Amino acid sequence: MSKPVSLPTINKLTFAQRWLSYKKNPLSLFLFIIVCISAFLTVLALLFIITYIMVNGIPHLNADIFAWKYTSDNASLTPALINTLIMTALALLLAVPIGIGAAIYLVEYARRSANKLVAVVRLTAETLAGIPSIVYGLFGFLFFVAVLEWGMSLLAGAFTLAIMILPLIMRTTEEALKSVPSTYREGSFGLGAGRLRTVLRIVLPSAMPGILAGIILGIGRIVGESAALIYTAGAVAKVPESLFESTRTMAVHMYLLSTEGLYIDQTYATAVILIITVIIINLLSSRLAKKLAKGNGNGKPC
Repeated sequence: MSKPVSLPTINKLTFAQRWLSYKKNPLSLFLFIIVCISAFLTVLALLFIITYIMVNGIPHLNADIFAWKYTSDNASLTPALINTLIMTALALLLAVPIGIGAAIYLVEYARRSANKLVAVVRLTAETLAGIPSIVYGLFGFLFFVAVLEWGMSLLAGAFTLAIMILPLIMRTTEEALKSVPSTYREGSFGLGAGRLRTVLRIVLPSAMPGILAGIILGIGRIVGESAALIYTAGAVAKVPESLFESTRTMAVHMYLLSTEGLYIDQTYATAVILIITVIIINLLSSRLAKKLAKGNGNGKPC
């Protein structure tokens, strides 16, 4: 009986085969090196930015910056942090159902053949995804603030952000639904389930990790947005008592502090809290996606 090949031997053989292929085709080796360098530079840039902000911001974290009310003396970020969480929740509440519903229609209900409506919807989504955020802010100001007379308010900002992230959620959900094998649907239909039951019980649970990935990207854009909110939500540094009161998020808070030129240290401290907030949200969303995938049999239909 021949001796089984160990894992390190397989790895060495694989590396040797790759090296021979690179010697035969130098262009492949050159492209491989370029890709590795690009990945290294990307990670290096991210680490540099985070380290720079942490070094300049952590020493200025104190009790005053976490005071409940903002004043010119403490430049507290607590109202902005609470407003950011409220704004994120409202924008997701508006955008996620519409985006997921539109993606379900395009993938599950629209005709597989050429459909002009589907082409128009996809072209519209791609166009909206490429519009600068300042344009969304001007639209929100002209429509929600002026025409609907909501004023610069939490609600106007949430609607503007919902329109901004809608194409992102729709496109990522569409790709997640397309990645679900057609055999899942065929098996469900073969057992007598209807299309709606198949979508809700089979397709959506299997595509949930991909859908949550799109939602995480949308959260990142909401948390880091400032240009659109300056025109729609305003810049009042307090927790609003109603949806029609002006407010500011952490990104707007950072922008205003930096432009005043008197609170640069507090700006770095706010940036630290903003980065930590985004990391926590991403970790919680990723853990939720893993639990959903595990509860669904690692992405397999029940």
